[in-house]
Amino acid sequence: MIFSSRENSYEVISTVLAGEVNDCYVAVDTRDDTGSRFVLLVIKEHATIKTLMEIFRLWKSEKESPLIETFTSGQNLCLVFPYRNSRELFRFFVGEAYTLERCEGICINLILACISSYLPPALLYLIISQKRIHLAKDDSIYLSFDLDFKDLDRTKNEKDCANDCAKLLLEILSSKSTEKNVSYILLSKKVNNRSYSKFTDIYRDLMIVSAPVKKRSIITRIKSFFYRNMDRFFGILFWVCLVLMIVALILLFSHMVLGDIPFLRIFYNSFKTIGTESLNK
Repeated sequence: MIFSSRENSYEVISTVLAGEVNDCYVAVDTRDDTGSRFVLLVIKEHATIKTLMEIFRLWKSEKESPLIETFTSGQNLCLVFPYRNSRELFRFFVGEAYTLERCEGICINLILACISSYLPPALLYLIISQKRIHLAKDDSIYLSFDLDFKDLDRTKNEKDCANDCAKLLLEILSSKSTEKNVSYILLSKKVNNRSYSKFTDIYRDLMIVSAPVKKRSIITRIKSFFYRNMDRFFGILFWVCLVLMIVALILLFSHMVLGDIPFLRIFYNSFKTIGTESLNK
C-alpha cells in the first residue's frame, strides 16, 4: 500500500493500528535511498480531520515541529512523523534497581522532552495519555507518534498536559516512595490539586527538591549493571541452552544407534591402564 504526496511516496511496511478514526502505519519513502522509516497516520473520520485542521491552523510554534508533512489521500488526511524503535518507558524502567537520583533524572528528562516537543497541546496530551513515551539506554526520553485519535480533544491545553505528565512522574517515583523522597511528596500534593499550569513549573519543583547525587553502594551498582544488560545476558543464556540441547540430542542419537557414546570412550580408555597396571587383568 502506497500513499503519495507531491514530493514523497510512502510505502507501508507494517500496520501499527487499524482504528475507527484513523490508521497508523510504519512506512518508508520509496524516493529516498537512506531507508529511513516514518510514522504515517491516516485519519479517516471527517469530524476528526476538521478538528485537526483547526488545531494546526491555530497552532504557532517558535521552533520546528516534528510533523514532517501533511497531505490528503482521497477523503483521508495523512500526517507524517519521524519513526524511532520502541523502548516503552514503563517496560524498560526498573525502579527497584535505580537510585532515587536516577529516577529523578529520568523525570527531568521526561519534562524536557515534553517542553521540546513543539506540538499542539491537544496532540501532546494524546502522547502523554496514551503513554507514547520511550526510555533510551542513556536515560534520555523520546516521544513516539503512533497515536489513536479517537480521544482527540481540541480544548486540551498545557495545564492538562502538565498535570497528566506529573501523574506519570509519580509512577516513576513511586518505586522510591519509602525513601526520603521529597519530590514524590511534593508532586503528590500538587497533582491532587491540579496545581501545575506549565511544564516549567514541574521542572522548577524537581530541580529544587531533587536528592543530591551520592555514591552508590556496590550492591546497587551490580543490580544496575544486571538490569542494563538484561537483554544481553538472556541472549547469551539462550544460545548456551541451545548448544547444550544440540549436544544432548547428538549423544542420545549416538547411544540409540551405536549402543554407547563414543565421546565417553576417551575417559574410559584413559583409565584402562594406570601406571604399569592394566585393568583388563
